Amino acid sequence: MQRIFSGIQPSGVPTLGNYLGAIRNWVSLQDGHECLYCLVDLHAITTWQDPAELRVQTRTQAAILLASGIDPVRHVLFNQSAVSAHARLAWIFNCVARIGWLNRMTQFKDKAGKDREAASAGLYVYPNLMAADIHAYHATRVPVGDDQRQHLELANDIAQKFNHDYGVDFFPAIEAVVPPQAARVMSLRDGSRKMSKSDPSDQSRINLTDDADAIAQKIRRARTDAEPLPSEEDGLVGRPEARNLVSILAALTDRSVSAVLAEHGGQGFGVFKPALAERVAAVVAPIAAEARRLLDDPAHLDAMLRDGAARANAIAEPIVREAEHIVGFLR
Repeated sequence: MQRIFSGIQPSGVPTLGNYLGAIRNWVSLQDGHECLYCLVDLHAITTWQDPAELRVQTRTQAAILLASGIDPVRHVLFNQSAVSAHARLAWIFNCVARIGWLNRMTQFKDKAGKDREAASAGLYVYPNLMAADIHAYHATRVPVGDDQRQHLELANDIAQKFNHDYGVDFFPAIEAVVPPQAARVMSLRDGSRKMSKSDPSDQSRINLTDDADAIAQKIRRARTDAEPLPSEEDGLVGRPEARNLVSILAALTDRSVSAVLAEHGGQGFGVFKPALAERVAAVVAPIAAEARRLLDDPAHLDAMLRDGAARANAIAEPIVREAEHIVGFLR
C-alpha cells in the first residue's frame, strides 16, 4: 500500500470547512492506504499560541478526528512535536532550499500581510518543515487543497535537489491527492472568503464542536440576499453567499449544485435554511457529541497520541538518520 501523510494545525477548533475539505477525505483514504495523520503543532507556533490553549486544542483536534472516523489502530495519529525527526530533517531542508524558492511562496505573502518584516522566520520556512513532514516517512501521496499545491511542488523540488547534490536516489517523488468530493466552504458572513477557524467571528463558521441549536442559529443568521434560489446554476452568478449555502448542502448530500437547485429552486432562504441546518446538524452534531465524550478522558487521548508518536517515530527515525548520514553527520 502507498503511504499517505497529511497534517492539520491544532490552532482553533476544526470547522465544517475542514471536515468537507479534508477530514472526511482522510477517513475514506484509510481503506487501501497506510495513513499517517499529524497534528502539526510545530507549524502552529509559527504564529504565537498560548501554551495552555495549544495543549487543549491539540487534544480537541485529536478527539474530533477520532469522532470523525480516523482509526488510530489501523493507522497512525500523533502530534508533530513528539517526533524529533520532523525538526531535524527540516533543518537539513532549510539548507537545501533556496531563498528564491521561498520568496515565491504566495501563502507566506498572504499570511504575513503588509508587514513582512514582523513575521516570524518560522512562518517563512514553513514550507521546508512541511516538506520534512512528508519526506521523513517516504510518503508518496499527500491529500492537499489548492492552497497547498505550491508547497507540495516545493517539497518535490527540495527532494530532487537533495538527491542531486548528494548523488543519491533517496527521497521519492510525492503525488498530490485531490479527492473528487473535496469541497471549498466559504464564510457564513462573507461568501468571498474561505471559512476559517481563525476568523474573529464565531458566526462565520460551523465548528465541529457545535450542537444542533448552535448550528441552526448560525445558519439562520448566515448572510444571504433577498432573491429566492434559482432553478439552475447560472442563477448563482454574482451571489456568493447563496452559492456557498447551496454548495454546502450539495457536499453534505453527495449531490451536484444543479441537483440541489432542481429540488430547492424557487424557495426563499426562510425555507431553505432550516433544511440546510437539519442536514448540517445530522453530520456535525454526532461528531461534536463523540468528541465531547472523548475529551472527558484526556489521559486516554494523551496515551493514544503517545502511542501514535512511538509508531510514527519507528518509521521516521531510520529514514532521517540515513539522511543525516548522507549529509555527513557523525552519529
